[in-house]
Amino acid sequence: MKDNKKMELAHWASKYAKENGANEVYVSVYDSKQSDIEIRDQKIETIQESIESGLSINLYVNGRYSSHSTNRLNKTELERFIKEAILATNYLAEDKYRSLPNRDLCYNGDERDLKLSDSAYDKLDPREKIEAAMKVEAETIGMDDRIITVSGSYGDGSSRGYMVMSNGVEGFNESTSFYLSASASINGGDSRPSAGHYMATRFWDQLKPDGIGKYAVERALQKIGAKKIKSGKMDMLIENRTVGRVFGSFLDPLYGYNLQQKRSFMEGKIGQKIASDKLSIIDNPFIESGRNSRLFDRDGLAAKEITVVEKGILRTYYIGNYYGKKLDMTPTTGSPSNLIFEKGNKDIFGLTREMKEGIFVTGFNGGNSNPATGDFSVGVEGFYVKDGEIIHPISGMNITGNHKEMWNQLVAVGNDPLIDRSWQTPSMLFEGIDFSGL
Repeated sequence: MKDNKKMELAHWASKYAKENGANEVYVSVYDSKQSDIEIRDQKIETIQESIESGLSINLYVNGRYSSHSTNRLNKTELERFIKEAILATNYLAEDKYRSLPNRDLCYNGDERDLKLSDSAYDKLDPREKIEAAMKVEAETIGMDDRIITVSGSYGDGSSRGYMVMSNGVEGFNESTSFYLSASASINGGDSRPSAGHYMATRFWDQLKPDGIGKYAVERALQKIGAKKIKSGKMDMLIENRTVGRVFGSFLDPLYGYNLQQKRSFMEGKIGQKIASDKLSIIDNPFIESGRNSRLFDRDGLAAKEITVVEKGILRTYYIGNYYGKKLDMTPTTGSPSNLIFEKGNKDIFGLTREMKEGIFVTGFNGGNSNPATGDFSVGVEGFYVKDGEIIHPISGMNITGNHKEMWNQLVAVGNDPLIDRSWQTPSMLFEGIDFSGL
């Protein structure tokens, strides 16, 4: 629900800054709430709550730019704050690329309801939150003698933001989120394997504690006896909830700052094949209750659906307002919203049966990736697979290679996208990946 006083404050701050020397202004007034609870041994380990309100202001003054924020929202204090901020901005170096976006590219006032906020948020009894976290841990009690510890956690958040730009753009966004998670540690003899699991929703009544703790414990138990295997080129099946870890490194070269700084192996690749034809991705900011749905981005640019990759062909970059000006390119948006992957027709078991020999990867550890060259190296854990059958868990191994090659080695995509995540990744099967082990 909008707070008209907050929107009025944003308008006032924008006008006051213009009257006192700013050429252009971007003002955001926001408030947020958050709570976190952790349960261990059916007792409250930690409980935290926070409430915050603030104002941030981006100033464009005589070809110079600065950004400032404060939690003090009294107008008398804000007058001094804004004047001092403008004065300080005048001492900065000029940057001809710093200005508000072209008005035609900005949010146009569309107020469609993306169903991102739960009106029940402020009505929740804290005891219900504690009970939900306790249920996560409670279902693991007595589950296995090898359990060392299990914790159940609950968290939520609520935020509202009011955006006013001196070019006439204004907007409002509001969202809530709820999550439950579990973390389990197991006595594995010579090792202490651990695992976690979580679920997140926009609405309280969609949050279900059943199965979260059990899943974490089962995953930790499956890691007992993990060992290395011989190095070699093998198939690699990445579990849906793990794909994002390596996909993020593939996405980095698409960002404007990497393109502008010549740190992108994707430079000049629009319209060219960069991956297997099994990879198709749509960026859709309008999914109802989506984890990263929005009507405008942080620059005030109007949200729009875009095709990122189509049958392995690169179709767009992530270009925000500032780097769009530096690159002389029309801005798209500076960051992804909801990434929707075209799915295949087989589940994780069907993909496993397609593997001759390889590793079913359920986690990545450490590592590095170079957005300029595409080279990467990262640790993996998971299960050794032979002739379509899982043989034993593995750990302490690495994969090395180059993103320019790896994504062309994608041979199958699962039918199991994670629809409760902003990156709705399915499981993915690659062939000929370099594994380093014994």
